Amino acid sequence: MRLGAFLLAAAGGVGTAFAQSPPATIDQCRGIAKDMERLACYDAFTGRAGDDRREPASSVAAESAAASAAAPADSVVAAPAALSMIDESWGFDPSSAPYEIRFHRANYVLFGRYSDNVNSAPFSPLFQSAGGDQNDLSNTEAKFQFSFKARLWATDDRRWGVWAAYTQQSQWQLYNSDVSRAFRDTNYMPELFVSYKPAIDLGGGFNWNLLSAGFNHQSNGRSDVLSRSWNRLFAEVGVERDSLALSAKAWYRLPEDAGTDDNPDITDYYGHGEISALYRWRGNSFAAMARGNLSTGKGAVQLGWFSPPILGPLRGYVQVFSGYGETLIDYNWKQNTIGVGIALSDGF
Repeated sequence: MRLGAFLLAAAGGVGTAFAQSPPATIDQCRGIAKDMERLACYDAFTGRAGDDRREPASSVAAESAAASAAAPADSVVAAPAALSMIDESWGFDPSSAPYEIRFHRANYVLFGRYSDNVNSAPFSPLFQSAGGDQNDLSNTEAKFQFSFKARLWATDDRRWGVWAAYTQQSQWQLYNSDVSRAFRDTNYMPELFVSYKPAIDLGGGFNWNLLSAGFNHQSNGRSDVLSRSWNRLFAEVGVERDSLALSAKAWYRLPEDAGTDDNPDITDYYGHGEISALYRWRGNSFAAMARGNLSTGKGAVQLGWFSPPILGPLRGYVQVFSGYGETLIDYNWKQNTIGVGIALSDGF
């Protein structure tokens, strides 16, 4: 450091000397052996010694320090705001792909599901014709559901979208060798609907971020006495606040011919709508659903707990159901069930 200061001072002194008495010819500069003195001589001969445009070191250092201090505020790009639950689930982020496939309802496998009142009644004719006992059905079975939706079209800002969805739920007598481990019931539900983001502030931190409407068909693909099916038009609204999402869905059952309707009284048990809630807390998800028909006093409640991830995206899952219509074959059958398994998604 002292040597550098000495050289700078020397250069300054030489430059000053030449500034006071500039050389007569440039040859005088060429003959100078020392680099610093020769450079000062050239500066003096060309006139730069008296008009030095180089800023003092202290000024340069001060400006550099000021620029460094200002750099973080100027150069750091603000992180994008986290997507809300509804925005993430429905692809309302303008940067999302216009055509994509996402989870729709919850995707899970219950390795064990216990019912306190297993429904053997619809199977009685089959058991009787086969010479079996209708009580051969087990109270414990497996249950699984997978559900996806695909966006077929969207506006540039993604506020409008057209979707197709498919959900399949199965009840499987996996542990019952007496009935050849058969599937007790499987429900298939294709859907087609439109989604829209109103983006309306409702106050109190709640925002109305979802409006959807469409058509769905649900059936169990069976024939004769085991056949169950219905078609519906529906509309759904979704509001949210931080880690809480609430939705309300209403539906209208499309009329069917009385002679071919497998379940003409299904709305007596399912009602005309349902409400749902999902709350996320520290990696856990808590889900609730309630539906029913106020005029008949029949309906159902389902609760679910999704643990934080335990293996990759897999999470522990506990499901509790009470009421009518856990599956279409049970639409008019009341039972209480509890199941334990794993899940890939929590329905949002």
